[in-house]
Amino acid sequence: MLRRVPEPTARLFFRTWRSGDLPLAIGLWGDARVTALIGGPFDDAQVRSRLDAELATEREHGFQYWPVFLSTSGEHVGCCGLRPRDVAQGVLELGFHLRASHWGHGLAREAARSVIKHAFDDLEVRALFAGHHPGNTASRRTLERLGFRYTHDELYPATGLLHRSYVLTSSDFRRWIDAHRAVHDRG
Repeated sequence: MLRRVPEPTARLFFRTWRSGDLPLAIGLWGDARVTALIGGPFDDAQVRSRLDAELATEREHGFQYWPVFLSTSGEHVGCCGLRPRDVAQGVLELGFHLRASHWGHGLAREAARSVIKHAFDDLEVRALFAGHHPGNTASRRTLERLGFRYTHDELYPATGLLHRSYVLTSSDFRRWIDAHRAVHDRG
């Protein structure tokens, strides 16, 4: 049976967005610190539109930028998930947005690992695309640590800037898993 959401991690769990999640969405995408590098700040109507887009993506494709919560308290951390990129070619886009209070704790990387595994193992995609604002060094480091490889700069209309763009193929992911497993086994 295909999982609807990525597997929980040591500290996090995922679920799908619900139409009643506007307060959670406003707490995330309504925060100018969170959206400063993705075209924000967003007002309540724009946040509602983002939430509606996530619900539509789930209905149409079976994935979204899933909301993420701390396992210990249930506190909303942010979202991490997938969007269509080139579905016909088996390519999806990975993204994550965290509430500012959770920056710097490795949660984006932890959530993204589970989403990547879900994409390759459950959804059987061929590759994942990801991009980030040129000034977002934290996202750059996260993507590189996850095994993504820089490919090009691409115009991101929401900011009007060229964002650094990366790809992670299924075979690169398998090699990355094997390499990290070997290091862990030796350690």
